[in-house]
Amino acid sequence: MAGIELIISSICNATFCEIPYNDTYKGPDTSETKEIKFRNLMKEVNGKNLKVTTYNNTPLSWTEWHNDTVVGKGVAFIIMDILRKKFNFTYEVVEPKRNYELGGKAAEDSIIGLLNASKVDMAAAFLPTLIDYREKVSFSIYLDEGVWVMMLKRPKESAAGSGLLAPFNDVVWYLVLAAVLTFGPCITFFTRVRSKLITDDEGVLPLKPSFWFVYSAFLKQGTNLAPEANTTRVLFVTWWLFMILLSAFYTANLTAFLTLSKFTLAIEYPQDLYLNNYRWVASAGSSVEHVVKSEGEELYYLSAMIRNNRARFLSVSSDKDFLESVKKGAVLVKEQTVVDHLMYNDYNSKKDVEESDKCTYVVAPNSFMKKQRAFAFPVGSKLKNLFDPVLTQIFESGILDFLKHADLPSTKICPLDLQSKDRKLRNSDLIMTYMVMVAGSATAVAVFAAEIFIKRYVSGKINTNKESKRKKTKMSKKLTSCDDSRPPPYESLFGKNPRFNIENARTKIINGREYYVFETANGEKKLIPARAPSSFLYRSDK
Repeated sequence: MAGIELIISSICNATFCEIPYNDTYKGPDTSETKEIKFRNLMKEVNGKNLKVTTYNNTPLSWTEWHNDTVVGKGVAFIIMDILRKKFNFTYEVVEPKRNYELGGKAAEDSIIGLLNASKVDMAAAFLPTLIDYREKVSFSIYLDEGVWVMMLKRPKESAAGSGLLAPFNDVVWYLVLAAVLTFGPCITFFTRVRSKLITDDEGVLPLKPSFWFVYSAFLKQGTNLAPEANTTRVLFVTWWLFMILLSAFYTANLTAFLTLSKFTLAIEYPQDLYLNNYRWVASAGSSVEHVVKSEGEELYYLSAMIRNNRARFLSVSSDKDFLESVKKGAVLVKEQTVVDHLMYNDYNSKKDVEESDKCTYVVAPNSFMKKQRAFAFPVGSKLKNLFDPVLTQIFESGILDFLKHADLPSTKICPLDLQSKDRKLRNSDLIMTYMVMVAGSATAVAVFAAEIFIKRYVSGKINTNKESKRKKTKMSKKLTSCDDSRPPPYESLFGKNPRFNIENARTKIINGREYYVFETANGEKKLIPARAPSSFLYRSDK
């Protein structure tokens, strides 16, 4: 209960109590002279009409016309009403000619210009306490910490990538491609070195079969290669194990991405605007423009985007006018409170739209910049010493945080992850499959054209006599190096294969089955099943 009483008493001291300065809080100095000066200053302000300037920064501050009179609205003027009741003064609102914090050709164009020229008594606006601002005006105590965020149109797909490429990042894909291209030559190299050091029946495995083995294993296909040496077998098993593990990780991560993946944005930090060359907009004459254009500031590197026309500072009558630029792909840099109200109002304006389509905009997970904010006075103004004690009590009681979020729901507005339970595959998830089909078909056409060109134009230039000689030598090699370990073709019974002596063939029944017995060219005897169903198994061209 003591804590509740303390909060109530703080609000009472800041709003309704008749004596604004009491023994409980006497300001930074508790001496009697300070108290006397404070009470004298109260008497000077009592009944006085102050000139207050502000600018359009909804919902923190804005102005409206009522009966030809400018009336201030927003959180800043709720605080002004507390001060007005506290110290019994009146005020009139003086608008700058332009909605600038600092800038313009004349002093009347901006809030800082009006204060620096002493044309107004104070600024009822949440102004960032920048170093260049401090040289021109005097700030009150810190009222809050302003957070500038980046709002952009919600993309249709995550920045993690398309469906098929998402499980691995770019580095992993490059390494897998390098492995596919290099492991085939490695097999050929090791077999070549082994054939020189060890003499046995296994020779060198050429580059072309090695490459096709690696490629087929990459797609989980078999191979007709039968290595006999242990070294080659270990290389084959190594590649198979690599592909089994790689495919297992890929399948698991692809399933997780398509069902449980978190939505990510391409813009997360201010440097992403520069690296990805994104267009972005902000208010003209605002602190964002000043920070970006001021040399020595942390975000000065973004000034290069102004020269490239990728960053623009717009003068708009209402913050809603920025939404047109955001819909066209630009990123809006604005205070978080302003962005929250823009997104909430846009969400409520869509009544006949499905729930999943109401959140048109999204905010980057990290801020653009953070700055302390406060009210401002002309340099040497006595109002600072008068208002700071009450502003301190308002800040400590939490009234400001309550007022800034009074019109907003307690939940986060249009979060980055909408937590949708249904995850249906879209066409964008399968775009890589279409690209693979197109690339494969184009490659096949290119290889086909190359084969035609080589056979018709390159091979055609060879002398026909050389071709006939080469055919004869190839035929003789085939006859001497034929592999008799395999059953002969069935067509050899009818004289289509000169390797077999068909004239001496005779039939013989072995184990109840009829076979043709004949002698090969080297004198060995061969058996061929005579019955059609059995002989069909031995039909071969080799």
